[in-house]
Amino acid sequence: MAEVSREPVGEIAGQRVDRCTLANRHGLRVELLTYGATTRAVWAPDRDGELANVALGFADLDGYLQEPSPFFGCIAGRYANRIAKGVFTLDGETYQLATNDGPNHLHGGVRGFDKRIWDADEVHGDEAAGVRFSRVSPDGEEGYPGTLSADVTYRLDDDNRLRIDYRAETDKPTIVNLTNHTYWNLAGEGTRTIEDHVLRFAASRYTPVDDSLTPTGELAPVAGTPFDFTAPTPIGARIRDDHPQLLIGRGYDHTMVLDRATNDSSLMEAAILTDPGSGRTLTIWTTEPGIQFYSGGYLDGTRIGSGGHAYRQGDGVALETQHFPDSPNRPQFPPVALRPGEVYRSTTVFGLSVVS
Repeated sequence: MAEVSREPVGEIAGQRVDRCTLANRHGLRVELLTYGATTRAVWAPDRDGELANVALGFADLDGYLQEPSPFFGCIAGRYANRIAKGVFTLDGETYQLATNDGPNHLHGGVRGFDKRIWDADEVHGDEAAGVRFSRVSPDGEEGYPGTLSADVTYRLDDDNRLRIDYRAETDKPTIVNLTNHTYWNLAGEGTRTIEDHVLRFAASRYTPVDDSLTPTGELAPVAGTPFDFTAPTPIGARIRDDHPQLLIGRGYDHTMVLDRATNDSSLMEAAILTDPGSGRTLTIWTTEPGIQFYSGGYLDGTRIGSGGHAYRQGDGVALETQHFPDSPNRPQFPPVALRPGEVYRSTTVFGLSVVS
């Protein structure tokens, strides 16, 4: 069974930050930080058993304090992704959130969940071991209504599956949309781009965006477009096509709408990513309705990663399981409201394996 260890890595404003490491009997190792409940590194074997870190991140804590943040590996919230102009209305009341992405609210605001130190406790079970991160977000934090009690539990098992369970409760009506923002490079961070990674989504629609990267409200078919990954396709195969949505996103920065019934929140296989060179494969199961597909178009070489390499455009791909951006303002999208007495729950599983 997987084991858990913990050690301090620094302080922020007098508060200690720890690194929690999950390791299983196959050598798979996941490093987590209490700052942002962040996935700092994922060490995974290739087809020859050689380990490499397949998650983008920084060598030390100072890297995670840089602005603007690339959100490497963090838990984004209270609301992951964008809310147009930072404004939404719930139960007849309008709320103004912090704006930190041009005119929009992004990933929880100026000091979202990614920039908070979480409490951490070990969890152990018959088949997996992990860490439960928890924090209380006070009423009014970044403009959100309600005191929100949230926890995120990472568990690693001996089948090389990393499971993330999200849970939250509130004392006032509010909105919630949490995700893990890991950037993956299955060849090993800093080695080469992800454009030859082969990707398949169980998604026949996606959300087109406007010039500020917020959804237009349309759920457009992927058929006949560069967004069609219903069959395994290299990420770079069409990334430079003359398509207006690719120009807006500097590649892919769009939500893929998973093929599930409206009220279905069962755990489904949503995506498979494979690096042909190493054989490493990432399979993603989720209860969420969508996956934000971000091909790293805004990485510009100004961030030096944990292995000492500058991260440039296309050096990692984020596959963020979540509700759709701007859902509070789009009644046609799945709802994201949470009210007193209700429990927000979400689960995503990342399974790592190899192909010959």
